[in-house]
Amino acid sequence: MTSLVVLLQAQGAGGGTLQLVLLGGMILIFWLFMIRPQAKKAKLAKQFQENLQKGERIVTIAGIHGKINKVNEDGTIDLETSPGSYIKIEKSAISVEWTNNINKRDAAATK
Repeated sequence: MTSLVVLLQAQGAGGGTLQLVLLGGMILIFWLFMIRPQAKKAKLAKQFQENLQKGERIVTIAGIHGKINKVNEDGTIDLETSPGSYIKIEKSAISVEWTNNINKRDAAATK
């Protein structure tokens, strides 16, 4: 046990460079696998929300299905959940994944 401690202490100044390289590698891996994909996903969601138009079918994060009746300038949407029934929601409450899934399913059903 004491020989291990002596060897680790003998490493001295050269070990600092190795530690910096390892730390840099860990940060790079963290960025590649965690931060970058989340930023890309957020960018796609923002672009999706900006391109919403009247008449599109959407699904909210809470699972509410409906058709866009009006896109307001204040970042809200008037959503028709059933004929004659409207609710106002924020654009950020729209689930991009579920909306894309339901639109793909509808497109496949019409073919």
